[in-house]
Amino acid sequence: MNLILRFVLIIFLSATSSFAKPIDISKLEEGDIIFHESKSEQATAIKLATKSRYTHVGMIFKYGDTFKVLEAIEPVKITDIHKFIQRGSNKHFVIKRIQNSKLTLTPDTLQKMKDYGNSLLGKHYDLYFEWSDDRIYCTELVWKLYDKFTGIKIGDLKTLKDFDLSSKQVQTLMKKRYGKNIPYAEPVISPVDMFQSKELITVME
Repeated sequence: MNLILRFVLIIFLSATSSFAKPIDISKLEEGDIIFHESKSEQATAIKLATKSRYTHVGMIFKYGDTFKVLEAIEPVKITDIHKFIQRGSNKHFVIKRIQNSKLTLTPDTLQKMKDYGNSLLGKHYDLYFEWSDDRIYCTELVWKLYDKFTGIKIGDLKTLKDFDLSSKQVQTLMKKRYGKNIPYAEPVISPVDMFQSKELITVME
């Protein structure tokens, strides 16, 4: 392979590696839930505590003619779906959908969910995983949207004490967040409990 061809190939591979894997937009529906594996210190602790690779979720809606992700990070925001995927480890993602979505997610219900989601934009991310609405974390946002407007509970609520808190990384993070006052009884919805919910079917991965 001559030097010029090799140089072109290197540039091409470098460029394509920066993009997320293709996503078939035609298969998406509003209300779909997208999961990925984050890369933060918190994500590592969540994986250890919940025994799941998936650590972050968002909800897909159409804004104008474009599918985007409503997500609770810092702050709650609407993110381009390709950027959401790119942030995940190895750009891997899974998209799930509630059973009988076309019957449950009527245009009126979807609009109410979007309107409520829009009212939360700019709200701070909840580092303490509290169940109040003062701040909000990713799975809490999706869970409450579905519960509030459809009555569907996507995943069973647990408490902090139900997870494996034994690893050094988890204990270090909890001490940093809570000091000695760890709220073991606080209701929590984890990515793994949402991911494994029988209310959902997988539509893309």
